[in-house]
Amino acid sequence: MIRMSIEERMNKKERSEIAIAIIGSEGRAKALSRCLKLFPSLRPTYYEYRNLSEAPGIAAAADADVLLFTEALSYRLFKARCSYLVPALFVPLTVSALHDGLLRLVRRCGISKISVDGLPVKIVESAIKRLGEPKLMVSVYERSDTPSVSELLDYHRGLCDADGSHGVLTAMGSVAERLNAEGIASEWMEPTEQDMIVTLERALLSTEWRRDREAQVVVGMIRADRLAATEGSGRAESGIQQLDFDILHAVQRLVRQLDGHLTRIADGEYQFVTTRGIFESETGGYKRIPFTGESIRLREAGTSFSIGVGFGYTAGEAGVHARRAIRLAKEGGGDVCYIVREDGSLIGPLAMSEPMQIDLPLVDASLLKRAESAGLTSIYLTRLIGHTTRFGQIDYDARELASVLGVTIRSVHRFLLLWTDAGLVDIVGEEKGVSRGRPRLKYRVSFLNRLIH
Repeated sequence: MIRMSIEERMNKKERSEIAIAIIGSEGRAKALSRCLKLFPSLRPTYYEYRNLSEAPGIAAAADADVLLFTEALSYRLFKARCSYLVPALFVPLTVSALHDGLLRLVRRCGISKISVDGLPVKIVESAIKRLGEPKLMVSVYERSDTPSVSELLDYHRGLCDADGSHGVLTAMGSVAERLNAEGIASEWMEPTEQDMIVTLERALLSTEWRRDREAQVVVGMIRADRLAATEGSGRAESGIQQLDFDILHAVQRLVRQLDGHLTRIADGEYQFVTTRGIFESETGGYKRIPFTGESIRLREAGTSFSIGVGFGYTAGEAGVHARRAIRLAKEGGGDVCYIVREDGSLIGPLAMSEPMQIDLPLVDASLLKRAESAGLTSIYLTRLIGHTTRFGQIDYDARELASVLGVTIRSVHRFLLLWTDAGLVDIVGEEKGVSRGRPRLKYRVSFLNRLIH
């Protein structure tokens, strides 16, 4: 394990500028320079590597307040190999990058099959469907979260045909360059300028007031619903008591991992207190709830865990926000976690699983108020956010929205009128149905656009 010097990081003097290390492959690190001009308080230093394996060592030696990787693979490799004391982020791939690369690739003559790395299968399949390319055969790399350049090259080469009908979409510029040199049509899914700006904003927020925030009190509430696990199961009373014990044990292990204090409020309801620095670290920067294998088995058996977490300038304020967050988690169907921050903004849903590839959303308080005034209640907003972050979809027809929100089509049409008037939804086209009749209108939930772009 490479370990950064604690003394070197902790003894830094306060200064107006924030030192940020931009770490990327040759020719890629300085791609952020244009966007950095919008952030005068960030003082960048550029570090480039020739081989992916060099990235962790370069990052560990960088003298900076925050580390920013231009590629997700180098970031994951750094996290796997290094113990670090400063914020580390990467510029994520979004649906926009996938769309741009895919459009460039399909324009090349004769492309009928593609292979993709760097994005999950569901996101890729959804993008292909939305672009109207049903005949395009797609293969997605899923073997490892930290593949080497040679592993990606071997994967894509192994799927290529001699007739030149295969194309490649890759998250690594060096892979695209090598394959193009070999005559294999390849496109690098380059992050958009908006992706870079959003990441730089996160980098700025991750350092300012960080020391004060790490000691901030965090209040969390957990609701364990075992109804589905016991209903119709024929369990004896002793079996139900054992299930309750297993649930308590799972919650205790979770809170122990968060280095928190646990209190049992009622049957199946718990409250915990921890600090923000530890909570941020253990959740991977508010990306996932670190449930153990025991907890996952309970969930698979029908037990649902709803978690609400509150941040606040006081413990009382954090408790109020935790109650609001647990209500949102339960209204959203359970088995998720929401965070309400000190300013009333919302983070979530955090799934009880491995981290998602797409950054989880941060919805500001003013937008929440605007949505609620247009009839978009917290229940419907929670369901929309959950569906968008999981599947990357922002364009819906009325039937699809009815399915996501769990309401009738008539209710959806009433909602759409209100949301359109409030500027939350735009009409982006129409789609002919299988049967005769008027074509279905397509609506874009535009205020959720930035969750995936």
